[in-house]
Amino acid sequence: MNHHKYAIVGGGMAAHAAVQGIRKVDSAGTIVVFGAEPDGPYRRPPLSKGLWSGDALDSIWYNTKELAELQLGQSIARLLPDKHAVVDASGVEHTYDKLLLAPGARPRNLPFGGDAINYYRTVGDYRRLRDDVDQYQDFALIGGGFIGSEVAAALAMNGRNVTMIFPDAGISSRVLPTDLSSYVGTYFEAKGVKVLAGWSVTDVQRKDDRYLVKASYKEEARDILVDRVVAGIGVVPNVELATEAGIQVDNGIVVDEYLRTTAPDVFAAGDIAAFTNPTLGNRMRVEHEDNAKTMGRVAGQNMAGESIKYDHLPFFYSDLFDLGYEAVGELDSRMETFIDWQEPYKKGVVYYLRDGRVRGVLLWNVWKQVPAARKLIAEPGPFRAEDLRGRLQEEAK
Repeated sequence: MNHHKYAIVGGGMAAHAAVQGIRKVDSAGTIVVFGAEPDGPYRRPPLSKGLWSGDALDSIWYNTKELAELQLGQSIARLLPDKHAVVDASGVEHTYDKLLLAPGARPRNLPFGGDAINYYRTVGDYRRLRDDVDQYQDFALIGGGFIGSEVAAALAMNGRNVTMIFPDAGISSRVLPTDLSSYVGTYFEAKGVKVLAGWSVTDVQRKDDRYLVKASYKEEARDILVDRVVAGIGVVPNVELATEAGIQVDNGIVVDEYLRTTAPDVFAAGDIAAFTNPTLGNRMRVEHEDNAKTMGRVAGQNMAGESIKYDHLPFFYSDLFDLGYEAVGELDSRMETFIDWQEPYKKGVVYYLRDGRVRGVLLWNVWKQVPAARKLIAEPGPFRAEDLRGRLQEEAK
């Protein structure tokens, strides 16, 4: 009764893509998806993008329930690879022929504040924040990276007062070159966001029906009184089940080129999977939609009997008020960077180089160039910064 041909631990984008991949090869094999959230699989990017600019909540849902059995709000407590089984939180054992681990990641938490802080990641967090936006005006946003900047922009676009607080030198400064990060900070402030770059939050305390956010910068301290507090300070991959089961883990669950783990008939995909990309030649773990969907689909097809190598170089994208970008490869502001502006700070291409090779490309308000960027990253070089001027535009012709 509790046996399925395919079992999937995790109910996110990678899980849905895996179901699609399985069904592409096997239209009849039984599939069960164990999702820890009470909601079925959905697209995550709209939570910090389109849902704040008019898209309907109904637009995010996948049709997974038409393709597989869903057990929602159901956590898996143990993996038993030798028995080809998983054990759910109530102690019930479920056996499988093939298993996919796609439990994703969880938000990093601060050691204070408790439930007062909305660690923004799930559709439940979106519902909570949407209710707060309907009732309150003043928000603190802890974090200046990918999610933090998107949520801050979304709140400001909805007429709310936002104070961004983060310890880095600038918004997305770990990815963006210094001058571009500085421009984004100025741009946010022009849009009404108060940006406290270089500041660290030291405590969040309840004060009547509001919250006091305590922050410090060097010897200076500041108290910020707000209605609600949101945080986006990164995530931690959910590797505990794999670790306890003896599956190899190294900044994620290690998979081979076919997305197999070190346990027989167990695959991994999505935020949790550490894979080697043949173009870059190094192991990586990617927490974005393109990777989840593409990797999940390949994993599902391979679970159903195909042998497809995962050699995809994922891309990601962001929308910040009227600014936007797509990016592919390794993006690290500590690398050598070259910016080929078509219009300074408005439109251009950022190249990230190491040892004469392009390792990553960020397309700043430049669209439909991701395939050309992938092709450039695959070239061995060597390149000098000046060799890249106009390169992608030439490749796109």
